[in-house]
Amino acid sequence: MLLLYLLTLAAAVQAHNRLLPGSCNFESSTCEYTSDADFSSWTLHKDGHFVAVDSVDEQDGERGSAGETPGVTGVLLSPALEQSEWSCLRLVYQITGSGSLEVLQRSEGRSFDRPLWSSREPSDSWVISSMDLQNSTEPYRVVIEGKPGGGPASSVAIFEIHISPGFCLECDFEESHLCGYSNQWNANVNWYVGGGEVQLLHNGLLDDHTFQNRTGHLMYVDSIYAKTFKEVAKLVSPMTTVPMSGCLSFQYQRSTERGNLFSVYTRDRLGQYQELWRPELEEQSEWSGTLGEWIPVQVDLKAPYSVQVVFEVTFNSPRGGRVAVDDISFSSEFCSSDTEPTFDPSVASCDFESGFCSYTQDQVTGSSWRRVSVKPNIFRNGDHTTGAGSFLLANSRLTPRSGYVSRLSGPTLPGNMKYCLSFYFSLRDFNQTEQALAVYLQQQHGAGSQEKIWSQGEKSRGIWIAADVTFHTSQPSKVVFISTCRSFWDCGSVALDDVSVKLGDCELPATGSLASPLPGHCDFEAGLCGYTQDKHTDAADWELRRGPTPTSYTGPRGDHTAGLGYYLYLEASPLLSGQNARLLSRPLRGSRGSQCLSFYYHMYGSGTGRLSVHLDNGGDDVLLWQQSGEQSIAWLRARVEYQSDSLHQLVFEATRGSSVRSDIAIDDITMEGGPCPEMEIQASVGTSNEIE
Repeated sequence: MLLLYLLTLAAAVQAHNRLLPGSCNFESSTCEYTSDADFSSWTLHKDGHFVAVDSVDEQDGERGSAGETPGVTGVLLSPALEQSEWSCLRLVYQITGSGSLEVLQRSEGRSFDRPLWSSREPSDSWVISSMDLQNSTEPYRVVIEGKPGGGPASSVAIFEIHISPGFCLECDFEESHLCGYSNQWNANVNWYVGGGEVQLLHNGLLDDHTFQNRTGHLMYVDSIYAKTFKEVAKLVSPMTTVPMSGCLSFQYQRSTERGNLFSVYTRDRLGQYQELWRPELEEQSEWSGTLGEWIPVQVDLKAPYSVQVVFEVTFNSPRGGRVAVDDISFSSEFCSSDTEPTFDPSVASCDFESGFCSYTQDQVTGSSWRRVSVKPNIFRNGDHTTGAGSFLLANSRLTPRSGYVSRLSGPTLPGNMKYCLSFYFSLRDFNQTEQALAVYLQQQHGAGSQEKIWSQGEKSRGIWIAADVTFHTSQPSKVVFISTCRSFWDCGSVALDDVSVKLGDCELPATGSLASPLPGHCDFEAGLCGYTQDKHTDAADWELRRGPTPTSYTGPRGDHTAGLGYYLYLEASPLLSGQNARLLSRPLRGSRGSQCLSFYYHMYGSGTGRLSVHLDNGGDDVLLWQQSGEQSIAWLRARVEYQSDSLHQLVFEATRGSSVRSDIAIDDITMEGGPCPEMEIQASVGTSNEIE
């Protein structure tokens, strides 16, 4: 009878924790994982049951112009996976010395892999990381890219890959990896694994919830070692890696109705907490009948950005009792049919290319924002979106009267949420800059309920400057842009463009951006992003620059990304006419479909030469795009659609013109699969002379 029971239990555990294709423990083989032949090989260490890619001596690599050492890169490819349901990939790995490890998802027909997760943190032991794999209708491969540092002792190793059905938040604590859940260490109170017929301290627990017996496992925390007031124990889930919302369920039990506080929070990448659940008062009144019994909980979870779920218990004394948790699960359906879906903040975003979007004017104040555009020229700055599109303008000095306020109101945002507002502005000829532009939060209910959340503190020198502001709404509110003109002598012009709103803190990565920047994407704020200088066929290097270039009447006055950041440019002064600089992308896989390259370029100066983009396809050079001569004082956007079915590189080539006034700059490169969007219909030129 006992043998039959154990066999039944083992079968139940195996069924509950079944592994999907793509899982591997590397005990005797690589489970059809293969090393990409274009990169260094991963080596199977059979004695240690892991695969690794090791460094070479730093002197074997060629150091780039930005101080980067190419070193060794190993790319491990999984077999083709077809998983129509949501699944969770758990990676057990170690980075020794220095280096990086990145996990990406590769779909057929696309040149660019989608980053899922990355780490540069070295460790002295094996570390587990979890990442959600969304359901997919097409086959894909998991790509694991390891880059050990330059030191001889550096290596990147993988011990196990587990792919299991369901969400990474889910766990019954029956496996040794505990689904990536971890205890945040406290000197006195901590979460421990319970069950498995092990007596816990001096007071035993009831059966676990999963199997309803004492051989199953659970997580528990006990107050017996609490020494100070408000001892806190935290059980932390893996970080979610994709936007998700639905119903979080779990079971818990408590051994006493007093002496402890039990709460569940979400914690974002910045470490900021938001309470998700705590026992209601009416539930507390029923504790006397449920002490020591499993209590089910369901709570709606909305995670538009990466968060962890934190189970937190606070004890007031060593007699605070015990709390246990088991069977955490998640469903993409909300617990209650009345729950509102996650708010889409894109309704409050606008680039003003096709109108005012959801923004409205307050005509009571007697002045309005005008939608204008400027054709590319060498005298006046254009819009931020394309350099030749539309933007909003307020408080012109040419206006016949002064002493007015221009108000622009956005759509209503739901309350009790945190938002990040981003926009670009440009000021000219304002003596009182604090009056030029301010942003207020206007509450939906209650007259005069208005709060300033941002004001201008620095002159923009006629360039587009990025502004970010994080704010929290306690009730439905609107964002209002206000520009004030008190007198003719104080007023100048205020330009506004590319307003965007997202959920969460501005310091958080953009929604869905969970690892390094997408391949091929670069704003040059942190270096060259994998782009390299051509050391063999050109005469100069592209240079990183912040602010205006050294030579007058050529080059940009600031970057396109933020106005005060970095861009890449060719300095013409030390070069002869016709000399060039070439920037190479990382090798890109071929694709049957079209690809879209987008970037911003700046070609201002009477002696400006030529900027071109080439496709290097195994030594065959194909010209994709070219622009010659002086174009505009503004950053202009270029989109290039191309197709290549074999491994290739993109090349940005700048050629010096007839004089030193030939600085050429590029910024904000992006690459996307599929054809380029249709070009916007350009608005007619407005009376925007006053912006410059």
